[in-house]
Amino acid sequence: MPPALLTILKFCLLALLYLFLVRVVRAVWFELKPPARVLAAPVGGKSSRRDRPSRGGRAKGDRLRVIEPAAQRGRAYDLADELTVGRAAGCQITLDDTYVSQLHARVFRKEGQLYVEDLGSTNGTYLNRKKVTAPVQLRKGDRLQIGRTVMELGR
Repeated sequence: MPPALLTILKFCLLALLYLFLVRVVRAVWFELKPPARVLAAPVGGKSSRRDRPSRGGRAKGDRLRVIEPAAQRGRAYDLADELTVGRAAGCQITLDDTYVSQLHARVFRKEGQLYVEDLGSTNGTYLNRKKVTAPVQLRKGDRLQIGRTVMELGR
């Protein structure tokens, strides 16, 4: 092989290495960023100290009710203007699941309608078995899957 080609290949390999490093640092940065604020609290089911209702605004009757896994079935979360879902302790819905990112998804209200948005999670967020790639409107009866947890929107 000519030495010029080897030099070009070395620079390409070096560029790919730096690109990989930047992607890793970016992923770690987004995982460590704290969530915005606490606006929702679970209703019914088992609750821990961090799951007790906050004094913030209450939902307008909308709830996310856990359907799967069986151990969590029946737990419900009132929806306010915005809540985050993930493994981090600061999330309003904390899921102890290795398939869930620290800050996985967000459910928010815009112009009176509820939307779900994936926050760059590793394993994705699914609404009615379709991957969420942009903010998508939630309707009554929709099923939201994050990791192994499936929740249904209802009253």
